[in-house]
Amino acid sequence: MRLVFCGTPQFAVPTLEAVIAAGHQVALVLTQPDRPVGRDQQLQAPPVKQTALAHRIPVLQPEKIKNNAELRAELEAIAPEAILVVAYGRMIPQWMLDLPRHGNINLHGSLLPKYRGAAPIQWAVASGEVVTGVTTMRLDAGLDTGPMLLAQVVPIGEEETAVDVYETLAEIGAPLMVETLRRLEVGELFPESQDHSLATHAPILTRDDGRIDFTRTAREIYNRWRGFQPWPGAFTALRGKKLIVHRLHPVENFDIAPGIIQVHDGRLLVGCREGTALELDEVQPEGKRRMSAADFLRGYQLNSGERLGS
Repeated sequence: MRLVFCGTPQFAVPTLEAVIAAGHQVALVLTQPDRPVGRDQQLQAPPVKQTALAHRIPVLQPEKIKNNAELRAELEAIAPEAILVVAYGRMIPQWMLDLPRHGNINLHGSLLPKYRGAAPIQWAVASGEVVTGVTTMRLDAGLDTGPMLLAQVVPIGEEETAVDVYETLAEIGAPLMVETLRRLEVGELFPESQDHSLATHAPILTRDDGRIDFTRTAREIYNRWRGFQPWPGAFTALRGKKLIVHRLHPVENFDIAPGIIQVHDGRLLVGCREGTALELDEVQPEGKRRMSAADFLRGYQLNSGERLGS
Protein backbone atom coordinates (compact mmCIF):
# COMPACT_ATOMS: atom_id res chain seq x y z
CA MET A 1 0.00 0.00 0.00
CA ARG A 2 0.89 3.65 -0.36
CA LEU A 3 1.08 4.89 3.23
CA VAL A 4 1.71 7.88 5.46
CA PHE A 5 3.22 7.00 8.85
CA CYS A 6 2.65 9.13 11.97
CA GLY A 7 4.75 8.32 15.05
CA THR A 8 7.32 9.76 17.41
CA PRO A 9 9.02 7.61 20.12
CA GLN A 10 10.98 4.36 20.00
CA PHE A 11 7.73 2.40 20.48
CA ALA A 12 6.75 3.26 16.89
CA VAL A 13 10.09 2.36 15.27
CA PRO A 14 9.60 -1.45 14.97
CA THR A 15 6.26 -0.89 13.20
CA LEU A 16 7.78 1.59 10.74
CA GLU A 17 10.64 -0.84 10.03
CA ALA A 18 8.20 -3.73 9.59
CA VAL A 19 5.90 -2.03 7.10
CA ILE A 20 8.92 -0.95 5.05
CA ALA A 21 10.32 -4.50 5.12
CA ALA A 22 6.92 -5.86 4.06
CA GLY A 23 7.17 -3.86 0.85
CA HIS A 24 4.73 -1.05 1.56
CA GLN A 25 5.55 2.38 0.19
CA VAL A 26 5.84 4.89 3.03
CA ALA A 27 5.56 8.13 1.09
CA LEU A 28 5.84 10.46 4.12
CA VAL A 29 6.51 10.33 7.85
CA LEU A 30 4.91 12.78 10.27
CA THR A 31 6.56 13.12 13.66
CA GLN A 32 6.74 15.66 16.44
CA PRO A 33 9.31 18.48 16.31
CA ASP A 34 12.83 17.99 17.66
CA ARG A 35 12.91 18.69 21.39
CA PRO A 36 15.67 19.80 23.80
CA VAL A 37 16.86 16.99 26.06
CA GLY A 38 19.34 16.55 28.89
CA ARG A 39 21.11 19.09 31.02
CA ASP A 40 22.57 20.88 28.02
CA GLN A 41 19.10 21.06 26.36
CA GLN A 42 20.43 20.10 22.95
CA LEU A 43 17.82 19.49 20.26
CA GLN A 44 17.27 15.80 19.57
CA ALA A 45 15.36 14.24 16.70
CA PRO A 46 12.63 11.75 17.65
CA PRO A 47 13.50 8.07 17.03
CA VAL A 48 10.92 7.82 14.23
CA LYS A 49 12.53 10.73 12.40
CA GLN A 50 15.95 9.13 12.68
CA THR A 51 14.59 5.87 11.29
CA ALA A 52 12.76 7.58 8.42
CA LEU A 53 15.84 9.55 7.37
CA ALA A 54 17.92 6.35 7.45
CA HIS A 55 15.45 4.94 4.89
CA ARG A 56 15.45 8.21 2.91
CA ILE A 57 11.77 8.81 3.58
CA PRO A 58 10.59 12.46 3.61
CA VAL A 59 9.76 13.78 7.09
CA LEU A 60 7.50 16.60 8.23
CA GLN A 61 7.34 17.85 11.83
CA PRO A 62 4.38 20.22 12.06
CA GLU A 63 3.65 21.89 15.40
CA LYS A 64 -0.06 21.85 14.54
CA ILE A 65 -2.04 19.72 12.13
CA LYS A 66 -5.75 20.48 12.57
CA ASN A 67 -5.88 23.67 10.46
CA ASN A 68 -2.61 23.17 8.58
CA ALA A 69 -3.53 23.87 4.95
CA GLU A 70 -0.02 23.15 3.68
CA LEU A 71 0.03 19.73 5.34
CA ARG A 72 -3.45 18.94 4.06
CA ALA A 73 -2.42 19.75 0.50
CA GLU A 74 0.66 17.55 0.88
CA LEU A 75 -1.32 14.56 2.10
CA GLU A 76 -4.03 14.98 -0.50
CA ALA A 77 -1.35 14.99 -3.20
CA ILE A 78 0.09 11.74 -1.81
CA ALA A 79 -3.41 10.18 -1.66
CA PRO A 80 -2.42 7.40 0.79
CA GLU A 81 -4.47 4.21 0.96
CA ALA A 82 -4.00 4.25 4.75
CA ILE A 83 -2.44 6.48 7.38
CA LEU A 84 -0.70 4.57 10.16
CA VAL A 85 -0.64 6.19 13.62
CA VAL A 86 1.65 4.75 16.29
CA ALA A 87 2.32 6.84 19.41
CA TYR A 88 2.29 10.05 17.40
CA GLY A 89 1.21 12.23 20.32
CA ARG A 90 -1.33 14.30 18.40
CA MET A 91 -5.10 14.07 17.98
CA ILE A 92 -5.86 13.28 14.33
CA PRO A 93 -8.23 15.83 12.76
CA GLN A 94 -11.34 14.79 10.86
CA TRP A 95 -9.93 15.72 7.47
CA MET A 96 -7.09 13.24 7.99
CA LEU A 97 -9.49 10.56 9.24
CA ASP A 98 -11.56 10.94 6.08
CA LEU A 99 -8.68 11.04 3.59
CA PRO A 100 -7.52 7.42 3.03
CA ARG A 101 -9.64 4.56 1.70
CA HIS A 102 -8.70 2.32 4.63
CA GLY A 103 -8.77 5.13 7.18
CA ASN A 104 -6.23 5.88 9.91
CA ILE A 105 -4.96 2.64 11.46
CA ASN A 106 -3.67 2.95 15.00
CA LEU A 107 -1.54 0.53 17.02
CA HIS A 108 -2.62 0.93 20.65
CA GLY A 109 -0.68 -0.49 23.60
CA SER A 110 -3.55 -2.26 25.38
CA LEU A 111 -6.38 -4.71 24.82
CA LEU A 112 -9.13 -2.26 23.99
CA PRO A 113 -11.50 -1.09 25.33
CA LYS A 114 -9.36 -1.29 28.50
CA TYR A 115 -6.79 1.46 29.08
CA ARG A 116 -7.80 4.06 26.52
CA GLY A 117 -5.62 7.14 26.69
CA ALA A 118 -2.05 8.39 26.76
CA ALA A 119 -0.40 5.87 29.11
CA PRO A 120 -1.98 2.42 28.59
CA ILE A 121 1.17 0.40 29.22
CA GLN A 122 2.06 2.19 32.45
CA TRP A 123 -1.45 1.98 33.90
CA ALA A 124 -1.89 -1.70 33.00
CA VAL A 125 1.28 -2.57 34.94
CA ALA A 126 0.49 -0.15 37.77
CA SER A 127 -2.97 -1.70 38.14
CA GLY A 128 -1.50 -5.17 38.61
CA GLU A 129 -2.75 -6.67 35.35
CA VAL A 130 -1.24 -10.07 34.53
CA VAL A 131 -1.98 -9.77 30.79
CA THR A 132 -2.11 -6.88 28.36
CA GLY A 133 -1.55 -6.63 24.63
CA VAL A 134 -1.76 -4.54 21.50
CA THR A 135 -4.76 -3.69 19.35
CA THR A 136 -4.95 -2.34 15.83
CA MET A 137 -7.96 -0.12 15.34
CA ARG A 138 -9.45 2.34 12.92
CA LEU A 139 -9.34 5.79 14.46
CA ASP A 140 -12.44 7.93 14.80
CA ALA A 141 -13.01 11.34 16.38
CA GLY A 142 -13.01 9.95 19.95
CA LEU A 143 -10.12 9.00 22.23
CA ASP A 144 -9.28 5.40 21.28
CA THR A 145 -12.96 4.68 20.67
CA GLY A 146 -12.80 3.48 17.06
CA PRO A 147 -13.58 -0.02 15.79
CA MET A 148 -11.00 -2.74 16.45
CA LEU A 149 -9.21 -4.74 13.76
CA LEU A 150 -6.75 -7.23 15.31
CA ALA A 151 -5.37 -7.84 18.82
CA GLN A 152 -2.54 -9.83 20.37
CA VAL A 153 -2.46 -10.84 24.06
CA VAL A 154 0.83 -10.56 25.97
CA PRO A 155 1.47 -11.75 29.56
CA ILE A 156 2.98 -9.40 32.14
CA GLY A 157 5.60 -10.98 34.40
CA GLU A 158 5.34 -10.39 38.16
CA GLU A 159 8.59 -8.41 38.20
CA GLU A 160 8.32 -6.73 34.80
CA THR A 161 8.23 -2.94 34.71
CA ALA A 162 6.51 -0.70 32.19
CA VAL A 163 9.88 -0.40 30.42
CA ASP A 164 9.99 -4.18 29.86
CA VAL A 165 6.37 -4.35 28.68
CA TYR A 166 6.85 -1.30 26.43
CA GLU A 167 9.66 -3.07 24.56
CA THR A 168 7.68 -6.30 24.25
CA LEU A 169 4.55 -4.61 22.92
CA ALA A 170 6.55 -2.57 20.41
CA GLU A 171 7.99 -5.77 18.95
CA ILE A 172 4.68 -7.69 19.04
CA GLY A 173 2.79 -4.76 17.52
CA ALA A 174 4.95 -4.48 14.41
CA PRO A 175 3.94 -7.79 12.76
CA LEU A 176 0.36 -7.24 13.94
CA MET A 177 0.21 -4.02 11.92
CA VAL A 178 1.67 -5.76 8.88
CA GLU A 179 -0.95 -8.51 9.17
CA THR A 180 -3.68 -5.90 9.60
CA LEU A 181 -2.63 -4.21 6.36
CA ARG A 182 -2.44 -7.54 4.53
CA ARG A 183 -5.97 -8.52 5.51
CA LEU A 184 -7.36 -5.06 4.76
CA GLU A 185 -5.78 -5.12 1.32
CA VAL A 186 -7.42 -8.44 0.37
CA GLY A 187 -10.75 -7.66 2.05
CA GLU A 188 -10.46 -10.27 4.81
CA LEU A 189 -10.71 -7.93 7.79
CA PHE A 190 -13.82 -6.26 9.11
CA PRO A 191 -13.82 -3.68 11.94
CA GLU A 192 -15.49 -4.68 15.21
CA SER A 193 -17.08 -2.05 17.43
CA GLN A 194 -15.78 -1.72 20.99
CA ASP A 195 -17.99 -2.40 23.99
CA HIS A 196 -17.82 1.09 25.47
CA SER A 197 -19.32 -0.10 28.78
CA LEU A 198 -16.06 -1.98 29.45
CA ALA A 199 -13.78 0.99 28.79
CA THR A 200 -11.18 2.12 31.32
CA HIS A 201 -9.04 5.24 31.11
CA ALA A 202 -5.25 5.55 31.16
CA PRO A 203 -4.58 9.28 31.60
CA ILE A 204 -1.25 10.95 31.01
CA LEU A 205 1.04 10.52 34.00
CA THR A 206 1.83 13.38 36.36
CA ARG A 207 4.74 13.78 38.74
CA ASP A 208 2.40 13.30 41.70
CA ASP A 209 1.49 9.79 40.50
CA GLY A 210 4.93 8.78 41.77
CA ARG A 211 4.21 9.87 45.34
CA ILE A 212 4.00 6.76 47.54
CA ASP A 213 0.79 6.43 49.51
CA PHE A 214 1.44 4.02 52.37
CA THR A 215 -2.29 3.61 52.98
CA ARG A 216 -2.19 1.33 49.91
CA THR A 217 -1.10 -2.29 50.30
CA ALA A 218 2.54 -3.25 49.67
CA ARG A 219 1.57 -5.05 46.47
CA GLU A 220 -0.36 -2.04 45.17
CA ILE A 221 2.62 0.25 45.84
CA TYR A 222 5.01 -2.22 44.23
CA ASN A 223 2.80 -2.48 41.12
CA ARG A 224 2.66 1.30 40.83
CA TRP A 225 6.45 1.47 41.14
CA ARG A 226 6.70 -1.09 38.29
CA GLY A 227 4.20 0.81 36.18
CA PHE A 228 5.70 4.24 36.67
CA GLN A 229 9.17 3.41 35.35
CA PRO A 230 11.14 5.30 34.17
CA TRP A 231 8.94 8.30 35.14
CA PRO A 232 7.58 9.48 37.53
CA GLY A 233 9.07 6.60 39.51
CA ALA A 234 8.39 6.46 43.24
CA PHE A 235 9.20 8.96 45.96
CA THR A 236 8.25 9.90 49.49
CA ALA A 237 9.54 12.26 52.19
CA LEU A 238 11.80 11.69 55.18
CA ARG A 239 12.51 14.34 57.79
CA GLY A 240 10.94 16.96 55.53
CA LYS A 241 13.07 16.15 52.47
CA LYS A 242 12.36 14.17 49.31
CA LEU A 243 13.44 10.53 49.22
CA ILE A 244 13.41 8.79 45.84
CA VAL A 245 12.92 5.02 45.98
CA HIS A 246 14.70 3.37 43.05
CA ARG A 247 14.08 -0.25 44.04
CA LEU A 248 11.68 -1.91 46.48
CA HIS A 249 9.76 -5.15 46.97
CA PRO A 250 6.99 -6.53 49.20
CA VAL A 251 7.97 -8.64 52.22
CA GLU A 252 5.99 -10.99 54.43
CA ASN A 253 5.74 -11.54 58.17
CA PHE A 254 6.17 -7.92 59.18
CA ASP A 255 3.18 -6.13 60.69
CA ILE A 256 4.12 -2.43 60.76
CA ALA A 257 1.82 0.58 60.86
CA PRO A 258 1.47 2.38 57.48
CA GLY A 259 4.34 4.75 56.77
CA ILE A 260 6.34 3.68 59.84
CA ILE A 261 9.98 2.64 59.38
CA GLN A 262 11.37 -0.51 60.92
CA VAL A 263 15.12 -1.19 60.77
CA HIS A 264 15.61 -4.95 60.92
CA ASP A 265 19.01 -6.68 60.57
CA GLY A 266 20.34 -3.90 58.34
CA ARG A 267 17.19 -3.83 56.20
CA LEU A 268 14.94 -0.81 55.68
CA LEU A 269 11.29 -1.80 56.03
CA VAL A 270 8.16 0.34 55.96
CA GLY A 271 4.59 -0.51 56.84
CA CYS A 272 1.65 -0.40 54.41
CA ARG A 273 -2.09 -1.09 54.58
CA GLU A 274 -3.64 -4.34 55.85
CA GLY A 275 -0.53 -5.42 57.76
CA THR A 276 1.66 -5.56 54.64
CA ALA A 277 5.17 -4.16 54.34
CA LEU A 278 7.79 -3.11 51.80
CA GLU A 279 11.54 -3.40 51.86
CA LEU A 280 13.31 -0.41 50.31
CA ASP A 281 16.36 -1.75 48.46
CA GLU A 282 17.82 1.36 46.84
CA VAL A 283 17.08 4.99 47.65
CA GLN A 284 18.28 8.50 46.84
CA PRO A 285 18.02 11.26 49.45
CA GLU A 286 17.36 14.78 48.18
CA GLY A 287 20.55 16.25 46.69
CA LYS A 288 22.53 13.00 47.09
CA ARG A 289 23.51 10.03 44.95
CA ARG A 290 21.45 6.85 44.78
CA MET A 291 22.60 4.22 47.24
CA SER A 292 21.75 0.84 48.71
CA ALA A 293 19.50 0.76 51.74
CA ALA A 294 22.43 -0.56 53.81
CA ASP A 295 24.59 2.45 52.90
CA PHE A 296 21.67 4.76 53.56
CA LEU A 297 21.09 3.29 57.01
CA ARG A 298 24.76 3.63 57.90
CA GLY A 299 24.94 7.25 56.77
CA TYR A 300 21.60 8.57 58.06
CA GLN A 301 21.25 6.73 61.38
CA LEU A 302 17.55 6.00 60.97
CA ASN A 303 15.58 4.73 63.89
CA SER A 304 12.65 2.34 63.93
CA GLY A 305 9.45 4.28 64.47
CA GLU A 306 10.29 7.22 62.19
CA ARG A 307 7.66 8.04 59.57
CA LEU A 308 7.87 8.30 55.79
CA GLY A 309 5.56 10.55 53.79
CA SER A 310 4.16 14.05 54.10
